[in-house]
Amino acid sequence: MALSDLLYPDNPKRRQELIHLHQELLDCMSTNFHATNELAGVLNEHLGCTITHIQMRESSTVKENCDIIIQAMSEIQHQVQKIDSDMKEKLEPVLYQKLYDIKEPELEKIAIAHKVFSIVLGEATSTAGMVAIKLLSSNLITLTVSKLVSLLAQIGASVLGGISITILGLGIEMILHAILGAVERNQLLAAVRSYEKHLAEFKAASEKYQCAICEVTSLVRQQVQ
Repeated sequence: MALSDLLYPDNPKRRQELIHLHQELLDCMSTNFHATNELAGVLNEHLGCTITHIQMRESSTVKENCDIIIQAMSEIQHQVQKIDSDMKEKLEPVLYQKLYDIKEPELEKIAIAHKVFSIVLGEATSTAGMVAIKLLSSNLITLTVSKLVSLLAQIGASVLGGISITILGLGIEMILHAILGAVERNQLLAAVRSYEKHLAEFKAASEKYQCAICEVTSLVRQQVQ
């Protein structure tokens, strides 16, 4: 038994907590990678975007993987802004305002958006207008992306950012060393609490993000059927 465990008998329990929290973080990040690729696929197929699919890099750190997602999400934000710019440029002001008027029928908005994409792309899929309106009329995806980008940046900049995502295979002591580095072992509790705080916020934001994307992809599947 390590001397620190004799002096601080709760350390073994806290180590296990850290391992569990680390795995939860990785699972959540993995799901976000998948959800981001789903949304990118819809934008690429129906709105003529060219967003590159992303993949978790097992040899990289948490921060490096956070940066990969941030870059993809930033590209999605850029594409949504471009869709809005295309609508504003191609439509008369009255028609453009209709897209954001909650009183206007959804089908009419979709028809307007579809005409614009037919002009912009030369040819548009039957679901292009629907996807565009879903992205524009609901700011849920925009808001959830912004929140996630902010949290990912915080995680990347924290003590968690320097941890390799493959560290689980290296054993408890290596995880402890990677998380704490030169920090004294009696500060393990602080590390656990910090991890819990970041993870709770990240999971909540991730769930909203994934639900927003699921709403869009579900509509696309229904339209195709």
